[in-house]
Amino acid sequence: MGFYIGTNCPRVEMLTETVKKRKTLAGNARDALRLIQSIPSKKAKPFKRWLAQIGKERLDEIENPELAQERMKVLYEKKGYPKDWIDKRLRGIAIRQNLTDEWKELGIISQKDYAILTAEISKATFGITPGEYKRLKSIPAKSRANLLDNITDLELIFTMLGEKVTTEISYKEKPEGMPANKKVAKRGARVAGRARKETEKELGRSVISEKNYLDESDEKPKLSSKKQN
Repeated sequence: MGFYIGTNCPRVEMLTETVKKRKTLAGNARDALRLIQSIPSKKAKPFKRWLAQIGKERLDEIENPELAQERMKVLYEKKGYPKDWIDKRLRGIAIRQNLTDEWKELGIISQKDYAILTAEISKATFGITPGEYKRLKSIPAKSRANLLDNITDLELIFTMLGEKVTTEISYKEKPEGMPANKKVAKRGARVAGRARKETEKELGRSVISEKNYLDESDEKPKLSSKKQN
């Protein structure tokens, strides 16, 4: 493996067919794809053609970002998400991108800082952090599942509102440093938090839901609740 991809692959302990642990050469997804590209066998050609097609699609998406949005829509449809939910999710992704672009412009670039500001928005909008939200929806702590792919329509709407208002305030005031940006995040999300509470009064129930799309027993995802009150 190291010969093909031209790198020093670590040896990782893995279980063999005899249920014994053996140190085996290992690589990440990028290494595996590089390995496929370097295999001279005809059997590897379908994989190489697939990689070339994926590369072309990504280049096309750089020239026309709308293609990337269409690709994402198709992926969500294949997973079984309803069309109205997909539309909101894609709009939410665009709003989130605008917000992170604004943070980058203000000099906030670390993932840790993004997580802190995102937690402030979540707390002011819903009263809980993203981590607490995952636990509420029974999403395993180590799971790579995106919380926003497992929330309801109303939760999506209030998430978008909190992030959008935060972005607009930031455009107007251009806060400097993390303390100032945390204050803006709280102010923007409080607007969404107040709207959520008013909505809950009208509906007579909480907007915050235990439902998610992680029902592994079904082929297609659907909103399911792991807990019952």
